[in-house]
Amino acid sequence: MANINDSYFDGHYKDIWREINPPELTRVEVEFMIKQFGLNKDSVVLDMMCGYGRHALALAREGVTVTAIDNLEAYTDEVAATAAAENLPVTTIRDNIFTYQPSQSYDLAICMGNSLNFFPEEDLLVILKTVADSLKPGGAMLIHSYSLAETVIKQFNPRTWTDIGELRILSKSRYLFFPTRMDTETMIITAKGEIEMKQAVDYIFSVSEMARILGSVGLHLKEIYTVPGRRKFAVGDPYAYMIAVKQ
Repeated sequence: MANINDSYFDGHYKDIWREINPPELTRVEVEFMIKQFGLNKDSVVLDMMCGYGRHALALAREGVTVTAIDNLEAYTDEVAATAAAENLPVTTIRDNIFTYQPSQSYDLAICMGNSLNFFPEEDLLVILKTVADSLKPGGAMLIHSYSLAETVIKQFNPRTWTDIGELRILSKSRYLFFPTRMDTETMIITAKGEIEMKQAVDYIFSVSEMARILGSVGLHLKEIYTVPGRRKFAVGDPYAYMIAVKQ
């Protein structure tokens, strides 16, 4: 099924995304995953919408077997090339997460970078049901989001701009209802004055709504952190790491 965000992370944004996620953040997140979920060399992890594979590759370097899926060829090719060069236990799959059907069972599924908020509830339920069915008994899911209602309502800014490297990024957002969502138009301007336009939609769910959605597919929302493993999520915090366990 087509989604407005399917092509959001190509073009310049591929490099922007790498720039705004420093290696230290990846290290902290992966250390949290290993400790929280007891990952080891016998563990199998599904990395949903893996992007350039910062989590998939880092987990694989610790001996964890990873299936990394993304819809953009540039990402899956890069992950596959790095995994091959380092002889890492990573299988890359280019597919749409909405239609993807896993061929094995997993100890953990991860969806980082706010990716699940790209989908309205009816699509989200399809994706989460597929994931839940692929988890082993007692398996878990880790969802990273910065679009929970408890975050967005306090931090919503209709106009933002920032410079990343030689790129200037200007965004204009609208907070809409029915369904609750944030529509964003982003202009990326290069040093040469070239312009790339991006359109995105982030669907906004409250903590209570996420618990209900997860519960409807057999996943129990167990805990939410804003600093992985160290500080629990509170209203207004910029990030949420949601842990859901298969019931």
